[in-house]
Amino acid sequence: MTKLKQILEDNDFRAIAALVLLWLLFFWRLFTPIAADQASLAKGDFSGQFVAFAGYQYDRMTAGEIPLWNPYNNGGLPFIADTQAAVFYPPRWLTIGMSKIAGGWSYNALQMEMTFHVLLYTLLMYLFVRRLTLRDARSRLAAFCSAIITGYGGYTAGYPPLQLAVLEAAIWFPLIALGILEATRGRQLALIGIALAGFALGFSWLAGHPQTSWFLTYVAVAYLAFRCLRVNRRFRSFVGGFVMLAGVTFGVCAVSLLPGIEYLLLASREELSFAAKGNGFPFRDIAQFIFPGSVSQWSPLFVGIPALFFIAVTAGQGARESRFWLLVAFIGLLHSLGDNSAFYTVTYNFVPGLRFFRGQERAAVVVANSLAILAGLGIIAVASWSNHLYRKRAIRYWGIFAAIVTGLALVAFFAWTADPATWGELFNIASRSAFVTVVAFFVLRRFVSQPRRITAQVALAALIAFELFSVNIDHPAVYDSLPHNEQLSMMPSALVQQVLDDGSTQPFRVDGFRGLEDNYGSLYSLMDVRGISPLWLKGPLILIYADYVNNPLAWELFAVKYVFSGQERLSIPTQIIGMGSDKRGDVWLHRLKDPRQFARLYYEADVVNTDQWALELMGDIRYHERDKIVVRQPLVLDLPGQAANGTATVTSFAPEEIVIDIDTEENALLSLSLPHYPGWKAQLNGEPTGILRAYAGLSAVEIPAGQHRLALSFAPDSYAVGAIISAFTWLGLALTTLFMLMRRR
Repeated sequence: MTKLKQILEDNDFRAIAALVLLWLLFFWRLFTPIAADQASLAKGDFSGQFVAFAGYQYDRMTAGEIPLWNPYNNGGLPFIADTQAAVFYPPRWLTIGMSKIAGGWSYNALQMEMTFHVLLYTLLMYLFVRRLTLRDARSRLAAFCSAIITGYGGYTAGYPPLQLAVLEAAIWFPLIALGILEATRGRQLALIGIALAGFALGFSWLAGHPQTSWFLTYVAVAYLAFRCLRVNRRFRSFVGGFVMLAGVTFGVCAVSLLPGIEYLLLASREELSFAAKGNGFPFRDIAQFIFPGSVSQWSPLFVGIPALFFIAVTAGQGARESRFWLLVAFIGLLHSLGDNSAFYTVTYNFVPGLRFFRGQERAAVVVANSLAILAGLGIIAVASWSNHLYRKRAIRYWGIFAAIVTGLALVAFFAWTADPATWGELFNIASRSAFVTVVAFFVLRRFVSQPRRITAQVALAALIAFELFSVNIDHPAVYDSLPHNEQLSMMPSALVQQVLDDGSTQPFRVDGFRGLEDNYGSLYSLMDVRGISPLWLKGPLILIYADYVNNPLAWELFAVKYVFSGQERLSIPTQIIGMGSDKRGDVWLHRLKDPRQFARLYYEADVVNTDQWALELMGDIRYHERDKIVVRQPLVLDLPGQAANGTATVTSFAPEEIVIDIDTEENALLSLSLPHYPGWKAQLNGEPTGILRAYAGLSAVEIPAGQHRLALSFAPDSYAVGAIISAFTWLGLALTTLFMLMRRR
């Protein structure tokens, strides 16, 4: 570890300063104070999912509360267990703290979090490649170029900034690899290095995209095995390192991971079929290594044309470290093709964990990181060539490659002249690639012949940055030419405000499929049955989306009082109280004339054995949801079987605490418009009581005749256990770090 001090030299600080300047240049439109020049991340999942959920987290945490439950989307969901909420991701806490100081939550707050993660990504990759190649004279150049490719290549600059959890889970890869590298440098396995790798991998899991973290976990274990094998360590060293890596990783993220696993086992995504999970890149996407944008709006496999030269060099020379990253890149590429290749079929059936994830193209994170490292290793290899024959042969091959790319550009030119509408954009892409390839021929020839010349090194780094910036800066699929304060208002629209001004003392929900949309219920504190979070509890999902547009049964069961609809008339009696518009057209705000209360007493019940039976029963046209409740467990109390006098009044309503006063003449079942979930606990008059599963996904409580107070609280055991494990792990890591620092002094 002491050799890391060598990185903190003046030339390294210059390289780091240059990386910061490139970062400022790439994101200058997000930083500029000139409104006419400003850009912002495009609306979509970034705004509807991440800004909205982080806004809810901001409200709760600045009030000194941990957001365990979110009542404002999906009819209610365990917020702490929704991985993309990233409740315990430390950089999110920093964003929330800075936003509090700045005056409140904003669209720009999360944009800045994104940009700083990209900067951190480049710095960590620089640190890893610099450490990996520390003994080589061109180490700084290699690390600098790898960092540029990592931060501004097609993967990082494509969809991950909009899918923020993907980006934030990915950026910890270089630190994971650095920890493993440090752990395996000496004669004995350095446990502090393994702890660093586990800490970084735990951060990746906390960031909220399990699929990306799962890929990084496999690579981390493989790299640990490779490094142990390379230095001729015994098998037990690998086993010990693996156990510690797994233990630290689990301990760091247990507070989020355990609730997440509990939620995943009850969520709908678990039931996706092989066909739904197998989508990946088509084979033609490989063309985007050279012609980015020719197949799709994003090019996650694109690392820049000059980088391909150095990757080819490492592939040809076959150094041991290079061979590992080549194999990782190749396996990642095969997997990213999904069911377009037979490889995914094999891994799907034999590799643990992959059955939980869809969108196999996200394995591009493995490809992008591996190729960036290989490019750096290739620069080292070229700079160390002593055989002039190698130099001449490499430039000759590149000249042939440049001629082929230029020829393809000419073909695109003639096609463009014949059909400008079809071939115009492809000709533009081919021309750019041909231009870069030809310029690279001269730059590479100079660098290969005189790798020590500073002008050749600067020209190489400048060409790599120029191409990546030309392709990815201000990408129209990622950025809009709008200031961030015009993308999304933190204030509700007039229609939403009408509902917020309802003034009712009893909780109610809305159907915000139109007009409210996405997860904006969380942003505006309006309880919506809809949402776009990818994880849904199975029962509520089936009930709510039985009909996308007109669903009276779901409105009844979830205590919906207002419906934002694109239809002027609904299938049940309503009163139109407002009209507005959204991106799809006119929106009418309906108020139901006879909405159900959040808590309702029933005196007759149908007892079923399965959720499917309950759904079939409720689907019968003869079923009247106001007459009977449908429950899955046998009842302890005898119900009268006919209506009786009784009231249930919600006297206190908070996300994790609900208090209901009940007065009933007969034994009853209290139906709650609350999803049935393991973390909810009930106390009747201070004594614990059970919560039944009703309507294939909601909750109910047996109430004996008389006056009672029912208190519901959300306190999942998975969170309590995970919090204890994480607290001890973080404390142990902090004490270990402090001990190491004091020992060094």
